[in-house]
Amino acid sequence: MTTWNDSDLRNIGAAEELDLESERGDGTLRDPVTMWVVRAGDRLYVRSVKGVDGPWFRATRSRQRGRVKAGGVRASVTLHVADPDEYADVDAAYREKYGRYTSIVEHVLTDRARASTLRLEPR
Repeated sequence: MTTWNDSDLRNIGAAEELDLESERGDGTLRDPVTMWVVRAGDRLYVRSVKGVDGPWFRATRSRQRGRVKAGGVRASVTLHVADPDEYADVDAAYREKYGRYTSIVEHVLTDRARASTLRLEPR
Protein backbone atom coordinates (compact mmCIF):
# COMPACT_ATOMS: atom_id res chain seq x y z
CA MET A 1 0.00 0.00 0.00
CA THR A 2 1.31 3.43 -0.96
CA THR A 3 0.71 6.22 1.56
CA TRP A 4 -0.07 9.89 1.11
CA ASN A 5 2.55 12.49 1.91
CA ASP A 6 1.56 14.73 4.83
CA SER A 7 0.83 17.81 2.71
CA ASP A 8 -1.44 16.03 0.21
CA LEU A 9 -3.23 14.13 2.98
CA ARG A 10 -3.86 17.36 4.90
CA ASN A 11 -4.97 19.37 1.86
CA ILE A 12 -7.27 16.74 0.36
CA GLY A 13 -8.68 15.84 3.77
CA ALA A 14 -9.52 19.48 4.48
CA ALA A 15 -11.11 20.14 1.08
CA GLU A 16 -14.89 20.55 1.11
CA GLU A 17 -15.24 18.51 -2.08
CA LEU A 18 -13.22 16.25 -4.32
CA ASP A 19 -13.46 15.68 -8.08
CA LEU A 20 -12.98 12.06 -9.11
CA GLU A 21 -12.25 10.94 -12.66
CA SER A 22 -12.39 7.15 -12.83
CA GLU A 23 -10.56 5.19 -15.52
CA ARG A 24 -12.46 3.35 -18.20
CA GLY A 25 -11.39 -0.13 -19.26
CA ASP A 26 -9.29 1.43 -22.04
CA GLY A 27 -7.44 3.69 -19.59
CA THR A 28 -9.12 6.95 -20.57
CA LEU A 29 -10.68 9.09 -17.86
CA ARG A 30 -14.40 9.68 -17.38
CA ASP A 31 -15.78 13.14 -16.71
CA PRO A 32 -15.20 14.23 -13.11
CA VAL A 33 -17.80 13.61 -10.43
CA THR A 34 -17.83 15.98 -7.45
CA MET A 35 -18.29 14.40 -4.02
CA TRP A 36 -17.46 14.71 -0.36
CA VAL A 37 -14.14 13.35 0.87
CA VAL A 38 -13.08 12.52 4.42
CA ARG A 39 -9.89 11.71 6.20
CA ALA A 40 -9.81 8.98 8.84
CA GLY A 41 -6.35 8.64 10.32
CA ASP A 42 -3.86 8.60 7.44
CA ARG A 43 -6.40 7.48 4.86
CA LEU A 44 -8.85 9.22 2.53
CA TYR A 45 -12.33 7.95 1.69
CA VAL A 46 -15.34 8.65 -0.51
CA ARG A 47 -18.81 7.06 -0.58
CA SER A 48 -21.77 6.90 -2.91
CA VAL A 49 -25.10 7.97 -1.43
CA LYS A 50 -26.69 5.50 -3.85
CA GLY A 51 -24.43 2.71 -2.66
CA VAL A 52 -22.88 0.15 -4.97
CA ASP A 53 -25.65 0.79 -7.53
CA GLY A 54 -24.64 4.45 -7.89
CA PRO A 55 -23.44 5.27 -11.41
CA TRP A 56 -20.09 6.78 -10.43
CA PHE A 57 -19.34 3.90 -8.04
CA ARG A 58 -20.09 1.30 -10.73
CA ALA A 59 -17.82 3.22 -13.11
CA THR A 60 -14.88 2.85 -10.70
CA ARG A 61 -15.06 -0.93 -10.78
CA SER A 62 -13.68 -1.47 -14.29
CA ARG A 63 -10.08 -0.49 -13.47
CA GLN A 64 -10.22 0.64 -9.84
CA ARG A 65 -8.02 3.56 -10.79
CA GLY A 66 -8.55 7.21 -11.43
CA ARG A 67 -7.47 10.75 -10.71
CA VAL A 68 -8.61 13.08 -7.96
CA LYS A 69 -8.46 16.82 -7.54
CA ALA A 70 -9.05 18.52 -4.20
CA GLY A 71 -7.42 21.10 -1.97
CA GLY A 72 -5.03 22.16 -4.71
CA VAL A 73 -3.79 18.58 -5.17
CA ARG A 74 -4.12 16.50 -8.32
CA ALA A 75 -3.21 12.86 -7.89
CA SER A 76 -3.57 9.51 -9.60
CA VAL A 77 -5.18 7.01 -7.26
CA THR A 78 -6.10 3.40 -6.80
CA LEU A 79 -9.65 2.87 -5.50
CA HIS A 80 -9.96 0.12 -2.89
CA VAL A 81 -13.25 -1.07 -1.47
CA ALA A 82 -12.91 -0.45 2.26
CA ASP A 83 -13.25 -3.26 4.77
CA PRO A 84 -16.31 -3.13 7.04
CA ASP A 85 -14.01 -2.61 10.04
CA GLU A 86 -13.11 0.80 8.54
CA TYR A 87 -16.74 2.00 8.41
CA ALA A 88 -17.00 3.32 11.98
CA ASP A 89 -14.00 5.63 11.57
CA VAL A 90 -15.28 6.81 8.19
CA ASP A 91 -18.76 7.43 9.67
CA ALA A 92 -17.19 9.50 12.45
CA ALA A 93 -15.16 11.50 9.91
CA TYR A 94 -18.29 12.28 7.86
CA ARG A 95 -20.20 13.36 11.00
CA GLU A 96 -17.35 15.58 12.15
CA LYS A 97 -16.63 17.21 8.80
CA TYR A 98 -20.11 17.51 7.31
CA GLY A 99 -22.33 17.38 10.42
CA ARG A 100 -23.50 20.94 9.79
CA TYR A 101 -25.42 19.55 6.80
CA THR A 102 -27.71 17.58 9.10
CA SER A 103 -30.33 16.58 6.55
CA ILE A 104 -27.71 15.54 3.98
CA VAL A 105 -24.94 13.84 5.99
CA GLU A 106 -27.27 11.07 7.15
CA HIS A 107 -27.44 9.83 3.54
CA VAL A 108 -23.75 8.83 3.61
CA LEU A 109 -24.21 7.00 6.91
CA THR A 110 -26.66 4.35 5.71
CA ASP A 111 -25.78 0.69 5.24
CA ARG A 112 -26.25 1.18 1.50
CA ALA A 113 -23.71 4.03 1.39
CA ARG A 114 -21.27 2.23 3.71
CA ALA A 115 -21.08 -0.69 1.28
CA SER A 116 -19.67 1.72 -1.34
CA THR A 117 -16.87 3.12 0.84
CA LEU A 118 -13.74 3.52 -1.24
CA ARG A 119 -10.28 4.13 0.17
CA LEU A 120 -8.17 6.37 -2.06
CA GLU A 121 -4.50 5.47 -2.27
CA PRO A 122 -1.91 7.39 -4.29
CA ARG A 123 -0.15 5.63 -7.12
